[in-house]
Amino acid sequence: MIPPVRRLAAVALSALLALGVTSLGGPVAAASASARTSSWVYSVTLAKTAADVQKVAETWKPDRLKKADSYSPATPGSQSSTSAGATTVPSPELTPAKATKIPLSVSPELPSKGSAARTMGKVFFRFGDKEYWCSASSIAAKNRSVVATAAHCAYDARQAKPADSWIFVPNPGPNGETPDGIYVGAAISMHEHWPGRGDYDYDYAFVTVHRGFTWVSKGGKLVMQDVGRLQDIVGGQGLAVAKGVGSHVTTFGYPAGPQPDGTRPFDGRKLLSCAGSTRWTVAPSLDLQYGVQIQPCNFTAGASGGPWLIDYQAGQGLGSLNGINSLTWNRDAKDGYDAVSSPNFTTATGEVYRHAAAVTTPANVT
Repeated sequence: MIPPVRRLAAVALSALLALGVTSLGGPVAAASASARTSSWVYSVTLAKTAADVQKVAETWKPDRLKKADSYSPATPGSQSSTSAGATTVPSPELTPAKATKIPLSVSPELPSKGSAARTMGKVFFRFGDKEYWCSASSIAAKNRSVVATAAHCAYDARQAKPADSWIFVPNPGPNGETPDGIYVGAAISMHEHWPGRGDYDYDYAFVTVHRGFTWVSKGGKLVMQDVGRLQDIVGGQGLAVAKGVGSHVTTFGYPAGPQPDGTRPFDGRKLLSCAGSTRWTVAPSLDLQYGVQIQPCNFTAGASGGPWLIDYQAGQGLGSLNGINSLTWNRDAKDGYDAVSSPNFTTATGEVYRHAAAVTTPANVT
């Protein structure tokens, strides 16, 4: 329920943390190797082998992808707090732990062919017997195979289980088209405080993906046809961490869920954007102490995981990732959401990204 008038709502933009999922099912759903790889990074294997990839691919044949926009990115119950608990505060009160490494900076990259990147899209996945989706983007990496999204779009912290049958589809068409391929998740890299505590200060994930494929008809049968590595096909956004607040950010996503008043201005089929300067915010009920917010922005469910880009160049479609859509806010307790927030990207975020960028995948999965 939406909280009473004069109270503030911070609502997760996707369903994953409140589904009460009891089983993920399927041969790829269980993490075959979950490990803390550094003082911050927690990694979960999804589809490891070519056989695993092919099993996930069978879940997402064209007929199912045509229905993908009907899979509701339903939100969990509204998380609310008093006006004293979810407010904008001066930056001196929001100083993350002292950095232990030099801040990472990754330059954006164009695709192998063409003069403009096409990095944004949707991730589709399952929890139990239900399908869900979120927004995401390709990030430049040495393995040319990294997707950034919200952690709650890849891992259910309440059930301590990863999503099943996770795929990234850049630039999805309105009828299930996959013009730039389908990329099956190989491994999720997260900050340990997401799987450990469900802490929204760490609601981000970098998912390493396998080589992409498309479905083609041969001899009357659908077969997987290799299209190459993600970054080669669509390019990759850069990465900028430890920027604090005050930056001008353009954020993107595919919103689809209802506003607090029940209206549905978005259908999830169009990539939309908001822009503004960042400021600090907190939401103690979600353990959010170092949130970064932009206002105005009326994104709803479905926009989760979409990129926050600084220095965005529309002509090339490139900028540097400095956040992801995590929570949406109804700050004035009126009819619609009016702000969106991201975890603060710190040097720890860079370590999580580095791990994802170093994961290797098979040379052929089709």
